[in-house]
Amino acid sequence: MKIDRETVDKIAHLARLVLTEEEKNRSIEELSEILSFMEKLGELDTTGVEPLIYMNERVNVLRPDQVVQEISREEALSNAPLKNEEYFKVSKVIEK
Repeated sequence: MKIDRETVDKIAHLARLVLTEEEKNRSIEELSEILSFMEKLGELDTTGVEPLIYMNERVNVLRPDQVVQEISREEALSNAPLKNEEYFKVSKVIEK
């Protein structure tokens, strides 16, 4: 596929971009390089190569979520500068 000014203009319009002439020329060059690289990748023989989904064999390297320490409402509110029986009081942040 050949990248021309019309193609770049269409892409810019779809992306809601306003490009200068210099940016359009640079985009033509860069997109052409990307497409030629993709064409080279298409030439590779990938027969028998399984698709790669993950970069390593590990499925989940994250630890499971566990509650390790729980504090009561009273303990949480004990250091609050403004509070009532059940809630923290905070300054108003939304005005009408």
